[in-house]
Amino acid sequence: MKAAIIKIGNSRGVRIPKPILDQCGFGAEVEMEIHNQELIIRSPKHPRKNWAKSFQEMAQNGEDTLIDPIETEWDNKEWEW
Repeated sequence: MKAAIIKIGNSRGVRIPKPILDQCGFGAEVEMEIHNQELIIRSPKHPRKNWAKSFQEMAQNGEDTLIDPIETEWDNKEWEW
């Protein structure tokens, strides 16, 4: 598919047809990257999406303990600044 580059103020843009937007799952925001003179447009990544919910579930299940619970004198000593 070819698309025309249009003027938008001092910038340029490409109109993306709604079926393509729907198929790609684009919302109000996208990520853009240039790779070997190609423009890559993709949905933004949300690597921490749902972390709050997962942490709450871990706490409810008692799974939020330290992996290495070794305490030393350094951990228990009162520090003076």
